[in-house]
Amino acid sequence: MTANRTKALKIIIIGSIAVGKTALLNRYINNRFKADYQCTLGVNVLTKHITVDNVTVKLLIWDTGGQERFKALVSSFFKGSDGCLLVFDVTNRDSFHAMEGWRDKVLANVPAEQEDFPLAVLGNKMDLSDREVTAEEAEAWSHSRNIPYYEVSAKEGTSVSQAFEGIARIALSQISEGKDFYLTNSISLGDGDSTERKKCC
Repeated sequence: MTANRTKALKIIIIGSIAVGKTALLNRYINNRFKADYQCTLGVNVLTKHITVDNVTVKLLIWDTGGQERFKALVSSFFKGSDGCLLVFDVTNRDSFHAMEGWRDKVLANVPAEQEDFPLAVLGNKMDLSDREVTAEEAEAWSHSRNIPYYEVSAKEGTSVSQAFEGIARIALSQISEGKDFYLTNSISLGDGDSTERKKCC
């Protein structure tokens, strides 16, 4: 890959309701945080241009709703995706237990030969003291499934950039190895590129 060509990567963020997916995205994109985000209804898409290992990357990050009624829609969001962030709340054990189901949903929506589809796990709200999931427990779960793990805080910004850039780096490495991931060339890179956004009500 060359430094003068922009690569577009579509990254999906999934996880249970209220784990902080929208807060993480807004911290990364806008370097802002507020405690009273409304729940995402369906999907919201934001973009950010970054440089990863001398490659210019346009990240299209899809923030998905975690409500039960939206789980059936998540599979449709994977079309054209290059990687996925699985998010849970370290102060909510149920959200951690739900990670297996979210991971299964990802793997069910990529071809069987792409079992190494780029994934990363984010344990959010590490700034809070009332945590129910230890870092060691989350790391063990992720390591046993060969998925990188990041302890992050949307409120304080801890390791948020590292997590997003980490998944981008994995996705780029897959592309450079010639792996034809899930319609990765389906995103237009022209000047007129636009992404449909659905805002929360």
